[in-house]
Amino acid sequence: MGGDERRERLAGARLYFVCDPAPAGRPLGDLLDAALLGGVDVVQLRDKTADDAALLRAAATFRAAADSHQALFILNDRPDLVRPTAADGVHVGQEDEDLDAVRDAVGTDHLIGLSTHTPAQFDAGASGTADYLSAGPVHTTPTKPGRPATGLALIRHAAELDPKPWFAIGGIDSGTAGAVVAAGAARLVVVRAIRNAPDPLGAARELRTALGAKADVG
Repeated sequence: MGGDERRERLAGARLYFVCDPAPAGRPLGDLLDAALLGGVDVVQLRDKTADDAALLRAAATFRAAADSHQALFILNDRPDLVRPTAADGVHVGQEDEDLDAVRDAVGTDHLIGLSTHTPAQFDAGASGTADYLSAGPVHTTPTKPGRPATGLALIRHAAELDPKPWFAIGGIDSGTAGAVVAAGAARLVVVRAIRNAPDPLGAARELRTALGAKADVG
């Protein structure tokens, strides 16, 4: 897949699922398939403690699931492993490598995502080389320990600027998604809302429903 096709898929993506290689003891492939069947457009492999061999093993499952559903596969934090894992891109944080160095590592055909937590960070990301941004965490979440919640103010700011594809993130589930969408978000990132759900397929479908008409905008 080339850069143009990846960016076209990104432009149409609405629901993004971040998952570790051992999701609550469930078979990884089954969980990813259920999430993707339920409406997830992007899956991210995130494990900050796994070694390279473990990431490569898990990446094969992510890649196969994404391919089966014409979805994107993103790797967290490791631009050096984007090509070995056959990922479509990498997601990095504010404290990670400089974006120019990340771009040099992954090339122009791969996607770069950037986390933002303040209006100033979002504005800087909007004018930078990242292909997409995340904004949050909207609510406090154990997946980002120590990171204060931004509330909906950052979402409203991002929606007003709306420079490139961006996703609201942080403690979002089917019960809170409506308020986030009402604040201006057309794209959502979730972790526990699907990973820990008794019915991951149903949870993904509920989130797509919460996105409402915004899930169909171009």
